[in-house]
Amino acid sequence: MDLSEKISFIVLLFQVVLSGVVGQTNKVIHHHNNGLSYGFYDQSCPQLETIVRGATQTFLLSDPTTAAALLRLMFHDCQVQGCDASILIDSFQSEMRSDKNFGVRQRGVINAIKSVVEAACPWRVSCADILVLAARDSVALSGGPPIDVPLGRRDSSNPPNYKLANSLLPPATAGVDATLRLFAQKGLTVEESVAIIGAHSIGATHCVNVRRRLFDSNAQRESKVPADLAALLSLNCPMGASSANISTVPNDRTSLTFDNRYYVNAVSGRGVLNIDAAMPTDPRTAGHVKRFATNEEEFFRAFSSAFVKLSSSNVLTGERGVIRRNCDTLY
Repeated sequence: MDLSEKISFIVLLFQVVLSGVVGQTNKVIHHHNNGLSYGFYDQSCPQLETIVRGATQTFLLSDPTTAAALLRLMFHDCQVQGCDASILIDSFQSEMRSDKNFGVRQRGVINAIKSVVEAACPWRVSCADILVLAARDSVALSGGPPIDVPLGRRDSSNPPNYKLANSLLPPATAGVDATLRLFAQKGLTVEESVAIIGAHSIGATHCVNVRRRLFDSNAQRESKVPADLAALLSLNCPMGASSANISTVPNDRTSLTFDNRYYVNAVSGRGVLNIDAAMPTDPRTAGHVKRFATNEEEFFRAFSSAFVKLSSSNVLTGERGVIRRNCDTLY
C-alpha cells in the first residue's frame, strides 16, 4: 500500500471511530436457509457495510481496475470449497499456487479492509464476509446493481491446496456444457449462469486465454472472429509472443463500467473468450444472451440473484470455521 492509500485508510478509520454509525439498529434479521442471514452484524458490528464500502471506494478511486480484480477474487474463492477466504492464505501448498489462479490480484486489499474492520469490531467479522461485501460493492461502484447479500460466513481453518483448485476452477477454454454444469452445482439456473458470466463486463483478459479463439482452427470454425476484432486481438496478443502471460486485452470498450455491453458484443460475435462466442449460438443460452443485450435491467436482476446464490453456496457458518484476525494467515 502506498503512502496516499495509507493516509486514506487512516482518515477512514478515524471517521468510523468518531462517527455515530456505531449505534444499534432496529433492522429485522431475516435468516437464509444455509445459516446466513440478512442483518447478521446489526448488533455486533452495525457499521460494517459502511466501512467496507468506504474502503472499497478508496481503492477503486486509486485504481479503477480493482473492481474487476475483487470480483474475480471472490468468484475464485467461492468456486473452491465455498466462500471461506481460503484464497487469501499464503503458503507453499495454498490454492493460489494453482495455474487457474494466474492473474488473480489485489488480495492485499481485503487484508487492508479487514484491519479497519478489526479496529472498529475486533474479532467479529470474517474475511469471507469482507471479501463478498467488497466484491458486491465493486459491482455497484462500477455502475452495476446494488445487491443485498446475507452474511455470517466463517473463514476456513483447513484451506484447500492448489490441486483441488486445479480440479474445480474452470479453464479459459470452457464451453457452454461445462459452464452450465459448474454453476448448476452452485444452485444457479441457466438464466443465472448466463448472467453471472456477465461479470466479464468489467476487466481484461490475459492474452494466453484468448489464443485459442484467435489461432485454433477448430475454434474458428465454431465461431468466426470478425476481421476487425481479430486484427485488434492479434495486435495485442501476437502468436508466439513471450508476453502472453502478462499482456491483456479489455473485455469490452467499457471495461471499467458494469453494464450489458458484454452481451451486446457477444451477440455480434465480438466476445473475447470461447464462452463469449459459444453462448449466443447455443439454444439453451442464446435467448438469455439476446435478452440481456437489449435489457440491462433484466441482466442486473438475474446477476444479483446469481451473485447471492454463488456467494452463499457451501459456506461455513455457526460453529464451523473460524474468524481470522489476519486474512492471509490461519490466525
